[in-house]
Amino acid sequence: MPREIRAGLTTFLTMSYILFVNPQVLSAAISIPNGFAQLLSATAIAAAFGSLAMGLVARYPFAQAPGMGLNAFFAFTVVLGLKVPWQTALGAVFISGLLFVLLSLLGARQAIVQAIPQSIKFAITGGIGAFLAFLGLKSAGIVVTNPATFVGLGNLTSPGAWLALVGLLVTGALMVRRVTGAMLWGILLTSLLAIVLRLPVFAGGPEGALQAFPGFQGQLLGIFGAPVWPVDLMGQLDLAGALQMGLLSVVFTFFFVDFFDATGTLTGLAQKAGYLDQSGNMPRARRLFAMDGLAAMFGAVVGTSTTTAYIESASGIGEGGRTGLTAVTVGVLFLFALLLWPLAAAIPAAATAPALILVGALMMEGVKNIEWDELTEGLPAFLTIILMPLTFSIANGVSLGVISYAALKLLGGRGREVSPILYVLALLLLGRYIWLME
Repeated sequence: MPREIRAGLTTFLTMSYILFVNPQVLSAAISIPNGFAQLLSATAIAAAFGSLAMGLVARYPFAQAPGMGLNAFFAFTVVLGLKVPWQTALGAVFISGLLFVLLSLLGARQAIVQAIPQSIKFAITGGIGAFLAFLGLKSAGIVVTNPATFVGLGNLTSPGAWLALVGLLVTGALMVRRVTGAMLWGILLTSLLAIVLRLPVFAGGPEGALQAFPGFQGQLLGIFGAPVWPVDLMGQLDLAGALQMGLLSVVFTFFFVDFFDATGTLTGLAQKAGYLDQSGNMPRARRLFAMDGLAAMFGAVVGTSTTTAYIESASGIGEGGRTGLTAVTVGVLFLFALLLWPLAAAIPAAATAPALILVGALMMEGVKNIEWDELTEGLPAFLTIILMPLTFSIANGVSLGVISYAALKLLGGRGREVSPILYVLALLLLGRYIWLME
């Protein structure tokens, strides 16, 4: 139990940024009184429900929360771009979640997972690892945008970058010495270093700038803050509006992106945790996938964009989390965050970045099992791995990996090695990309 609880705390610390990032993204499209505080509470409630459902019902150590990327699509593409009312967009999220649950209970999602070849499954795990490491490097300012080369090396003398590098060395040394709770200790020690040295690595400065830790002034006993319930968000979804013919494409896009993002994430995490058998099957698959869909539905009712499984759960798995107690711990901590949310502000992104980088490195282990000398296996696996961080999308990596795998096997005269389900899936994915380009 101590190991599982420690793993849950580690996962929570690596994903607690969503408490502040998700309200920032959604508040651009949702205008309500005291919007940021209400959206923060909605985020915490949705994350708590999703993680508790995953832990108690599916009994997996995977945490859930409103997904990054999906919230940006919700706010900037659907609401601001297509001028869809945010209530209607929430209805679309709910319907897509309902479709997830139905497909999961019918066994369709697990049939698709079983049809994906082992090389792609190993590649999904490695790709998620590369994506996690990229997220960590980006949040620390070690990798930055560059107009000439798209990405480049950041200023390593900046407070966030060198703090993350120090945290990476400290956490890595603790792991080499097999210190229990190495990642958690690394996060806490790095955060303490930032606070003591007054480094400007904490969010909340003027005009979005980073600042030194501002302390807990104005809060009850220093660390408590009264929750603001999402009264203007809860139950505001418009299902009838989302079912209009003109908006079915929005429902489909929500469904597609989260389907492959969540399926890829859950498969990769299950592989990392050792749940998959030799055939690539996972126990309690219907419950696992159904809880993912149920979390999306509940999140829409509460008033936030699609709730989904988080790749940051790999940090808890890296700490030894293997049961639902890890996810339950995360869920309980999100509930506590409604009262103790000022504490989450004491963990800067530069402190959690080392954990993401290290977990990313650990998740690359499975790629050694890929038949790299067999081009029909190696090339699709490579595309799956490389496209996740480069397109900033797990769904794109999985999709293009599946399409290339089916195409190479068929054109190479080895089409019988591929499941008919995978061919159907590849055609659907290819059709979606063609539709998006029109």
